[in-house]
Parts: sequence; structure tokens; C-alpha cells
Amino acid sequence: MGKSSFLQEFKAFAMKGNVVDMAVGVIIGGAFGKIVSSVVADVIMPPLGLLIGGVNFTDLKWVMKPAEVVDGKEIAAVTLNYGNFLQATFDFLIIAFSIFMFIKLITKLTEKKKAETPAAPPAPPAPNKEEVLLTEIRDILKEK
Repeated sequence: MGKSSFLQEFKAFAMKGNVVDMAVGVIIGGAFGKIVSSVVADVIMPPLGLLIGGVNFTDLKWVMKPAEVVDGKEIAAVTLNYGNFLQATFDFLIIAFSIFMFIKLITKLTEKKKAETPAAPPAPPAPNKEEVLLTEIRDILKEK
């Protein structure tokens, strides 16, 4: 396989509609994820934290071992940062719900479009054995 053949095959693969559509979807999905993460972190979580006592979710953690100073060196605390997990969980749930609603809207629009286009008339039924036999007899009689 030559170098140009490989490049031609790769170009044909990369330019297929499905691959290009998927790439566009991934890029838009990444940007959409950032928007939703910002909505969650900057718009939803502050009021929610205020309602439950002014808590910032990202600061929630369980200190398993406190920070220490040993021989003049500070050893950082060992913490379980469950607040970040809660933040990521809220991000996921809101992104999943948003995508669900978007897919539901797209499905509704495509169903509406399909309903608006007239259905093709049904094909005439295939002739039964009697009709085929009668047609053959007619053709034989015409030849005589």
C-alpha cells in the first residue's frame, strides 16, 4: 500500500458524513458542557448553598488526617473532597437532563415533519394465482 493510497483512504474516511457530523457533535457538546458547568457552579449552586446555610459545595471536605509540621516541613492534610463530587454530580445531572430535553425536542420536530409529508400511495396488491393463470390464458389465445 503506497503512501498516497493510504492518504486517499484516510481522506475518504474523514470526509464521510457520519465522521464529520460526529466531530461537530463532540465540539458542540464540549462547549455546551462548559456552559452548563458554569450555570451550575455560578448560578444554581450559590443560592442552593445559601439556602442550606451559606455552604460553598466545592469547599466541603472530610479531613482524614490534619496538616502537620515535621522537622520544619509542612505536610498537607489528607482530605476527602466530597464537595467537588457533589458539584460534578449536579453538573452531570443537569447536562443529562438538558440533552434529554434537546433530543426530545428534535424527535418531536422530526415526527411533525414526517406527519406533514404525505405518505406514498400503497402499491397495488400482487395478482393472485387465478389472475396470473387467466392472464397467461389470455396471452395464449391472443397469439392464436
